[in-house]
Amino acid sequence: MIIRSADFDTSATDISACPRPGLPEFAFIGRSNVGKSSLLNLLAGRKALAKISSRPGHTQLLNFFTINGTWRIVDMPGYGYVRLPKGTRDRFADIITGFLTGRTAIRRVFVLLDSRLEPQRIDLEFVGWLAECGVPYVLVFTKTDKLKPSGVARNVAAFADALREWTTEQPQVFTCSAETGAGRGELLSFIGSLL
Repeated sequence: MIIRSADFDTSATDISACPRPGLPEFAFIGRSNVGKSSLLNLLAGRKALAKISSRPGHTQLLNFFTINGTWRIVDMPGYGYVRLPKGTRDRFADIITGFLTGRTAIRRVFVLLDSRLEPQRIDLEFVGWLAECGVPYVLVFTKTDKLKPSGVARNVAAFADALREWTTEQPQVFTCSAETGAGRGELLSFIGSLL
């Protein structure tokens, strides 16, 4: 898939402020500091489409971007925001739950996981919740340039093993690096197959 245009649409503070669900949508979510904004910029071919911050929890809205005028990327707030007030964390949880379980335009949720880490309980719980709710998702392991390929493979396999305790589903898995561009073609091809 060739990306010809990538335009910011709007930011929504809650479900009612989201754009009308006319275009297919692909939601991206993960723990804070997993490299979500960097990956979105890589996919769009734009360095500053999504704002990158060194401060975890920077994305606090649902951010919508239209790609090629035919589909949308939705940049979602992260989960596991340890430095945010409880009220803010609860609001994010409500937004995430409402959007992912009620938005009819979502074709797939891309759950981003840090390839450098062994399985994290918060990631397993979130993916298990998606499976329980019947929300279609795939796993995307980020930052693969920071670890040897054998280490990435080991952590991906360990996550798959741990996930069996939460769901019988075996989701599709992608690996990527915003630094090297690895995985971009595979992710865009997969999105194209769903359009």
